[in-house]
Amino acid sequence: MSTIEAPEKRNASVHNLTGGRRLRICHLSLTLCTGGLERLLVDFARYHNPEQFELEFIALGETGQPAEEIRNLGCTVIEYPLTAPGKLARISQLATFFKMRNYDLLHTHNAFPHFYGSLAAYRAKIPAVIHTRHGRRFGKTISERLQFAIASRFTNRVIPVSDDTGERCKNIGWLPDRKVTRIWNGIDVGRFVFTGPADVLTAITVSRLSPEKDLVTMLDAVRLVVNAIPQFRLMIVGDGPEREKLEQKSAALGLGAHVQFLGERNDIPQLLSQAGFYVSSSLTEGISLTILEAMSVGLPVVTTSVGGNPEIVQQPETGILVPSANAVKLAKAITQMCHQQTDWQQIGRQSRERVEQYFNIQSMIKEYENLYLNVLSPTLKMKSHEN
Repeated sequence: MSTIEAPEKRNASVHNLTGGRRLRICHLSLTLCTGGLERLLVDFARYHNPEQFELEFIALGETGQPAEEIRNLGCTVIEYPLTAPGKLARISQLATFFKMRNYDLLHTHNAFPHFYGSLAAYRAKIPAVIHTRHGRRFGKTISERLQFAIASRFTNRVIPVSDDTGERCKNIGWLPDRKVTRIWNGIDVGRFVFTGPADVLTAITVSRLSPEKDLVTMLDAVRLVVNAIPQFRLMIVGDGPEREKLEQKSAALGLGAHVQFLGERNDIPQLLSQAGFYVSSSLTEGISLTILEAMSVGLPVVTTSVGGNPEIVQQPETGILVPSANAVKLAKAITQMCHQQTDWQQIGRQSRERVEQYFNIQSMIKEYENLYLNVLSPTLKMKSHEN
C-alpha cells in the first residue's frame, strides 16, 4: 500500500499557496450517534490543527451526543438527510449543497457517504476526496461491490484502518496499491491512564450487544471456564438489540453469580481498571477502539483473530488470539490467561507501550492532515500558477 510522501515538507508551502487561508475540510458520515466511528470524529474535532484546517461535519442521518461534543469544540455540525428519490437525485441534491459550502476536501466515512459523497463532490468540483473504510463488513453483494468500485474511481485515496481491511478494499474495488494508504485508528491515550491489571480473576468486555460481537459464544465459554475456575467473573459493558437474549442465556447457563450486565456507561476507564484482563469474541473487526482502550489502561487481552485484531494484539507479548465462533478455544484461552496472573503486570506494560507507539490519536490525525496536504498540493499549485 502506498505511503504519504514527504508530508512535513509540504505544510508551509501549501499554506503559502492558499494565501494563509485555512483549508476547508468536510467530514461526511451517515450518523453522529454513539459508536466507534463517531468517537473518532469527535477526536478529529478535538485534535485537528485549527491554524491550518477548518472542519465541518455533515451527518446524512440522525445525530446525538457526539454531534453536541463536536459543536462544543467549535466545529460546525450539519444534519442533511438525503430526501430526494433515487440515486441520481440524491447525488444532485448533495452536489448542490456542496457548491454552497466551498470545501477544499471531502472526507467520507464508510459506504453510504462514500458513494453519494464522492459522486456529488465530482459534480460540485470539490478538489479532492478521501475515504476511510472503518471496518471490513462491506461488499457482500454485487451491488455493494460495484458502488464501492465506482465511488473509489472518484476518490483520491482510500484509507483502510487496518492492513486486513486494506486487502479487502483492493480486492473489492480493484484498486492499485498506490491508491490505498492504511492509517491505523488511534485513541486518546491520555484519557486512559495506565493502572495495570487489577489482582482479581475478573475479565471485562465493552461492546455493542449485537450479533457480530458474538457474545453468545462468550457466554458459552464462560460456562466452561467457571467449571474449572469458580471464582472467575465477567463484566459486560454496553447495550444493544441482543441484550435481553443474552441475559436470558446467561440465566439459563446458571451464570447469574459470574456475569454482570452493566449497560451503557460513561466511566469506561474506571471500569477497565477494575478488571484483570480484557476479552472479546467478535466475528469481525476493523481496528477495535475498545481493545486499544483496554491495552492503554494496561490490560492483557484475549480476543478473536479476526480483521485488524492481530495487528493490535501481539501474541504472547500483549495477549492471546483465538479463532472466532469457538467457545471451547475461547474458554481455553481465558483459562490460560487466568493461570498467567503473575505475568499480567508485564503483559499490561507491553500493551500500554504498543498503544502509545502505534495507536495514539494525535499521531493518527497528523497522518490524515499530512495526507490532506499531499492530495491537495497539486491542485493548489495549479490554482496558484493560474493566479
